[in-house]
Amino acid sequence: MKTSNIARIKCAFVLFIFMIISIGPIPITSTIGLFVVVFRPGWFKKLVDTIYSD
Repeated sequence: MKTSNIARIKCAFVLFIFMIISIGPIPITSTIGLFVVVFRPGWFKKLVDTIYSD
């Protein structure tokens, strides 16, 4: 299995978990999205590069 496919599966799994957790009073997915937009962390760039490495 390719590295990009593994990264895609991991991201889908984590987003699914965040969707389940977000049912509660704290919107986790949008909070992480805001963090990524404002601070542009290095781990996000590496994740995107890994996903689109094909």
